[in-house]
Amino acid sequence: MRGNTWGAAQLGAELGERATLVQFSSAFCQPCRATRRVLAEVARMVEGVAHIEIDAEAHLTLVRELEISRTPTVLVLDADGRIVRRAVGQPRTADVVAALGRAM
Repeated sequence: MRGNTWGAAQLGAELGERATLVQFSSAFCQPCRATRRVLAEVARMVEGVAHIEIDAEAHLTLVRELEISRTPTVLVLDADGRIVRRAVGQPRTADVVAALGRAM
């Protein structure tokens, strides 16, 4: 993995003030749609949290660099862009909120 921090230049969108939920998805991934809803809802509920969705197929270099092997994969970044949690599969809202607790 390259460096310890990730930012807008690498991810294509601004990070959240307090934390960022980065979702890697693919076009025909049904759990990705549900994951998008969960992460967007949490980002709306928790001030300073951003949700960035990345199309894995269109960003293969980044996928390889971060060793993403399945979609959906969710990375939780702290305010400095450090990965503090990583999960594969559709998350539950409570798990996302708990992971954000570690990031903030």
